[in-house]
Amino acid sequence: MTEFSVIEKRARELVGGKEALQSQLISPEPPESLAMIGDDRYLSVMNRRVFRAGLTHRLVDQRWPAFEVAFADFDLDTVAAFDDTDLQRLARDESLIRHRKKIFAVRDNAIAMQKIVEEFGSFGFWLAEWPEDEIVDLWQELRRRFTQLGGNSAPAFLRMCGKDTFLLTDWVVRALAHWGVYEGRTTSKAALAEIQTAFNDWEEATERPFCQLSQILAFSIN
Repeated sequence: MTEFSVIEKRARELVGGKEALQSQLISPEPPESLAMIGDDRYLSVMNRRVFRAGLTHRLVDQRWPAFEVAFADFDLDTVAAFDDTDLQRLARDESLIRHRKKIFAVRDNAIAMQKIVEEFGSFGFWLAEWPEDEIVDLWQELRRRFTQLGGNSAPAFLRMCGKDTFLLTDWVVRALAHWGVYEGRTTSKAALAEIQTAFNDWEEATERPFCQLSQILAFSIN
């Protein structure tokens, strides 16, 4: 497997140097910060990601204050208690995004999050405790428990709320193939396990978080 120093050197060359690269890299939130975020905020971010999928992010973000009002600031108990009539009304509300399946997914996700809170005390604590060296398992768990978090939505949600994760964007997948790390479909358990191992090895060698490793990979190819 290509040493990450080689990949990072190429990324620096393409973006204009060490400082230019570093200025574009993000940092994850520490576990203690993740544990302190309220469940309502996680529910809000999760469903914002659900609505962003397939739509312009700016459009969703512009509408999100109206979603906060419509869904009672995403209070878990309140949203979980919405009945079908409430959701059908919201699915016709022109101040929101009128996507019936995603509107109904908000309630489904509130109910699913309640179960985690009942078991672990808070969603943030559950998220913070999940080890990054098994992050693809967390993707699968989110997809299993929640609605409309398929594809890249689960890792994108984690990135939005600050949990350290790599993303398998088109650029990252192309870079993995370019550097001889992994080539082929990235959806099987075997493929994800192989890619997780590569990121684990790079994290140990560089002491960089996964989010930065995947950014540098994306920057390392034309």
